[in-house]
Amino acid sequence: MAKAYASTVIDAPADEVWARIRDFNGLPEWTGGLVSSSEIEEGKTGEQVGCVRHLTLGDGTSIRERLLEHSDDTRSYTYNFETTPFDVENYHATMRVTPVTDGDRSFIEWWTTFDCDRDRIAEWQGVFANDVFGGGFKALKAQFGG
Repeated sequence: MAKAYASTVIDAPADEVWARIRDFNGLPEWTGGLVSSSEIEEGKTGEQVGCVRHLTLGDGTSIRERLLEHSDDTRSYTYNFETTPFDVENYHATMRVTPVTDGDRSFIEWWTTFDCDRDRIAEWQGVFANDVFGGGFKALKAQFGG
């Protein structure tokens, strides 16, 4: 099983950052064009475990993801791919916001584990860690003046 990981620090309190990203359906609002649309299926909300979101990425790619865990206590959620055009399997991702008490900042982590052909692990790690997670963090930081 492969893993891709990214983290950053944002100069804003953890509760404020979590409030911006906690809605599983809210990616278009904070990812800076990486995700152009998101729709929760079956009339559920973006905080209901088990809900499925249908994403359209900025390049037109379509993905369906299921919310597996959502916690305001730990400021985190976990999800998987239900359908994806990417050549990976068993994709499970988590995003978590943790307070940095020195300066009232936020430490944000986003990671995934997945399976793919051995010769493509580095490629997919780069896509997920740098393009997806890193791109999302860059857009999020900009919203908080960073």
